[in-house]
Amino acid sequence: GKELPDRVDDSCSKEDIVVYQGPTAPLPSGIPTYTVQVLNVCASGHPISAIHLACGWFSSARMVNPSTFRRLGYNDCLLNDGGPLAPGSSLSFQYANTYRYPLSVSSVVCH
Repeated sequence: GKELPDRVDDSCSKEDIVVYQGPTAPLPSGIPTYTVQVLNVCASGHPISAIHLACGWFSSARMVNPSTFRRLGYNDCLLNDGGPLAPGSSLSFQYANTYRYPLSVSSVVCH
């Protein structure tokens, strides 16, 4: 017969961080802007911290608050200063660039 695990793993993973991104009104100079919303959808109620996003050479013509989102190095951006994002909560920011950066979660720490 099949062996069943003796407990269900209820921790969270990087799949529990969802990144939505969409266009918003351009800057007066005509540079397109994008709003990014990052959500913790972990059903087991765990906060998730140290959220790193793959972000290429991310840059913005409009200042993004570095405690909300900043590039640490190539393809490594840190969200929320590394602090926890509570379950069901979200964080958003806007950036301005001639094209949209593909942003995806690369690593997280679950509590």
